[in-house]
Amino acid sequence: MSRIGELPFEQWDTRLRSGVVQSELSPLENKSRSMLANAPHMALASGAFQVIAGKEQKLSDRLLELVRLRVAFHNQCRSCMAMRYQKEGEQVVSEDLVCSLEKPMEAPNLTDKEKAALAYADVFATNHFAINDDTFNTLRKVFSDAEIVELGMWCAYYVGFGRFLSCLDLTEDLPKVYQDKSKRVAPWQTTESVPVGR
Repeated sequence: MSRIGELPFEQWDTRLRSGVVQSELSPLENKSRSMLANAPHMALASGAFQVIAGKEQKLSDRLLELVRLRVAFHNQCRSCMAMRYQKEGEQVVSEDLVCSLEKPMEAPNLTDKEKAALAYADVFATNHFAINDDTFNTLRKVFSDAEIVELGMWCAYYVGFGRFLSCLDLTEDLPKVYQDKSKRVAPWQTTESVPVGR
């Protein structure tokens, strides 16, 4: 059961309702937005980060979606793992690609850049104290400094926001595999997912 009450759509701050058609939101999107609507300034700040960061984005949507899902696994954020972002009605990554996240360094369908980003995301999410000069030297082999900053900022957002969503326990509208909290789950263990827009 979700741990924060949902604010009814008609009570959302008008800035949050602007441009949103509630009937077009998935139940998961509606639930998470309805909870965040309790603190509209924070919901707006989160949205602003995503919009502004996306406008001049240097990293591909595909790379960022892979990183998001890998961090979601480390966070055990079930709603984050179940979500599959779509752009213009198409999933950003295929389920075959999601399956490669189980052993990314062995995956033939991932680029060197994606593998480096995933390795960085793994250590960022699990042991950031292990990040050192060697880590950044490895990243510089495939990323510019601007891309490294962008990757780091997205990792920070995914780790922090994903842990918050995990704490909210938004599992009742998820596929069954994500509802059983007695064991760890992974996005590559099922093809059931929840499509969400960006």
